[in-house]
Amino acid sequence: MSFGASPTPVYETVRRPMTGISLKVLSTITFTLMSAIIKLIIDEIPTGEVVFARNFLGMIPVFVMMAAQGQLPVAIKTRRPLGHFLRAIIGVTAMSLNFAALAFIPLPDATAIGYAAPLLTVVMAVFILKEIVGVYRWSAVGVGFVGVVIILAPNLGSSQLDQETAIGASLALTATLFMAGAAIIVRKLITSERSATIVLWFSASSSVLALTTIPLEAIWPSQTWVMPEGWQWGMIVATGLLGGLGQILMTTSYRFADASTIAPFDYTTIIWATALGWVMFDEVPGPTVIAGAAVVIAAGLFVLYREQHLGIDRTRSRCASTPSKS
Repeated sequence: MSFGASPTPVYETVRRPMTGISLKVLSTITFTLMSAIIKLIIDEIPTGEVVFARNFLGMIPVFVMMAAQGQLPVAIKTRRPLGHFLRAIIGVTAMSLNFAALAFIPLPDATAIGYAAPLLTVVMAVFILKEIVGVYRWSAVGVGFVGVVIILAPNLGSSQLDQETAIGASLALTATLFMAGAAIIVRKLITSERSATIVLWFSASSSVLALTTIPLEAIWPSQTWVMPEGWQWGMIVATGLLGGLGQILMTTSYRFADASTIAPFDYTTIIWATALGWVMFDEVPGPTVIAGAAVVIAAGLFVLYREQHLGIDRTRSRCASTPSKS
């Protein structure tokens, strides 16, 4: 997979692990709050419109940060536009599926299912990037998928309610597949592109792609774009600004510590998702969701441990990643 080449950028970090961890946790809180807001409006605002707001308005804080750091002129330049656009197509698909899933399943459930993405990334890395994965990581992937099955099992019943929930679970699981695909492309892009360039091009390309959903009105009336009313405007704006702020916090966190230190704190999202689900939607995850999430988290942490043990540092690729589920 090749999209052209450009000079490899210099990526520098300042070793202040506690600062990095704090920023990472703040980013997970920000992204989870954004997801909760999306869940509030996704039944009334079509998915394409929400995706547009998330990416277009999300560029505002990112633009401000890049301009303040003097990165904006260089961030815009790229010699790999096709790679960025392909990443945007896959990332927007993942984002749309995940947002749509929030209309059917509880926030903690969607969050737990999303934890399968890093495991799927390991599988894809073998076939696409030709990475060598040993028996330990393969075992962790297998165990992680067992955890996903545990999470999904109660949602695959035969009643009408369960059928709707099964749709949501299927959407969330499919979203993780596209999230893993987006992560693979980021790993290719980051070898020659700046993190700021990847973030900026994803947001811009995703905004354009989201606009292509406007003509869906003719064949999918439920996805007709609408003019937000009153409080919906506030929710739409908050979605984009929180997404951009979360991106800034996440990106900055990796400037203070490497991926092996920061990445495990991705899993704190289950805490915030459970809390917000309970307070905002009266959603309490069942024991199977908790058990399945614990299994998937354990598998993901073991993969991170093995990559650290093998000297594999994903810092720059994680820094450049725009969470497609958010």
